Amino acid sequence: MAPAEADLSQFSNGETSVRILTSVRDKDVFVVQSGSPTINDTIMELLIMISACKGGSANKITAVLPYFPYSRQSKKKSHRGAITARMLANLLHVAGVKHVITVDLHASQMQGFFKCPVDNLHAEPLIARWIRLNIPNWKEAVVVSKNAGGTKRVTSLADALKLNFGLVTTDRKRAPNMSASMIMNRLDGWDNPPGYVNGVQRSRAISEDRDSDGNGSVRSSRVTAESQGSPKRATAPPLRTNSLTRSPYTRAYTPSQTSPIEELKDEEENPDEAQVYNDERAQEVTHGRLVQGHVVADDFQSPPQSDGSADGSQSYQGGDDDPMAMSHASSFFAPEPHALGGSGDAGGSSDEEEEKLQDPKIEHMITLVGNVKDRPVLIVDDMIDKAGSWIAAAETVVKRGKAKKVYCMATHGVFGADCLEQLQACDCIDQIIVTNSFPIPDRRAKNASKLVILDLSYLLAEAIRRNHYGESISPLFQHMAD
Repeated sequence: MAPAEADLSQFSNGETSVRILTSVRDKDVFVVQSGSPTINDTIMELLIMISACKGGSANKITAVLPYFPYSRQSKKKSHRGAITARMLANLLHVAGVKHVITVDLHASQMQGFFKCPVDNLHAEPLIARWIRLNIPNWKEAVVVSKNAGGTKRVTSLADALKLNFGLVTTDRKRAPNMSASMIMNRLDGWDNPPGYVNGVQRSRAISEDRDSDGNGSVRSSRVTAESQGSPKRATAPPLRTNSLTRSPYTRAYTPSQTSPIEELKDEEENPDEAQVYNDERAQEVTHGRLVQGHVVADDFQSPPQSDGSADGSQSYQGGDDDPMAMSHASSFFAPEPHALGGSGDAGGSSDEEEEKLQDPKIEHMITLVGNVKDRPVLIVDDMIDKAGSWIAAAETVVKRGKAKKVYCMATHGVFGADCLEQLQACDCIDQIIVTNSFPIPDRRAKNASKLVILDLSYLLAEAIRRNHYGESISPLFQHMAD
């Protein structure tokens, strides 16, 4: 069917004006908006068009958004950040939307932001069909996630194709500093936090512990607190007893009456009773060094490290100073942002991570989990916006994992800045597969010989037809036969 006519224009000051040139009274209206590089203007056009259809007495208005804008801002990424995706869902509701059809939301729990039904379609069956028809030895392929957050998406495609899957993770290489376990081991066995006695802060505290033989004798242990609040023990610590409160961060330790040599002899004489430890690294785990987003050789000279780390905390470089006096600069008092949002510090955005990846002063360690030797690798994510993490993952599976071919696959080809040109120039990437959920200019698509664009029109058209006639959309989630 032909799309209805509408007139979109802008006033001289940039305000958007919309006129619907077709009668929509008592009709089902489907407003399709795929997004654009000027995303904010696109959102206002969508909202105003929905409001115009509502004013035209439309029966039901459905917003068809193949790429849902602001989907990456579905949670707070800083303490004073905004959940912009929820705000956009509220704007659509106020404008008059009664139904939303979208494809591969960045976070599936975003469906709870809406006050109307949401059909979150998947491009996975379309991508799986392309794999079966266009990759010669696809049954030997390995599906790889380029970060820990995309493992669920990768395992779903791997299960559908009955393939193995792998994982690539990137972490900043840190200077040696005091960890939380080292600090807690120093603090273990104390009833009170440093500088406190029975909940009252004091500059000097004396704790008395009774001997384990119960004879009533008292052994004192003097604890002094320095100006920074770091504890310093003046005498040897007393023997721990069961009455002492233990730290939840350390495992229980029972002093043995035998020497370590005697324990080793007992284990050699009784091998069945001894616990078998194997510190041999698994063969499927491969490590590599990453400098400015590229994999480098093991003998590559490390970049000069700045005095402060990327988060502004100072690293402990050792020396004659008391380690506990440096505890404020350690990772225990300045924790790294937790990947799952479990700590008080929120994780950085993807743009910030890409910038850190390109920082010449920070060296990263990249880890490949999985065997990809002499196999085609399918690196899968929901969108391609920045090229840094894709190129790093591709170089890792090729240079470290000895993979045969690399296919970068995603639903939304956003391709911000010169992302597409960087992926095209990377020798480790053979093909880039995306859908047309986000419009890609013809000029850029023609210049990228590695780019393959899959058509989503059939999927969206069938979803619109089934919604209009009240049919089930479950068949759209099933994998199509060849």
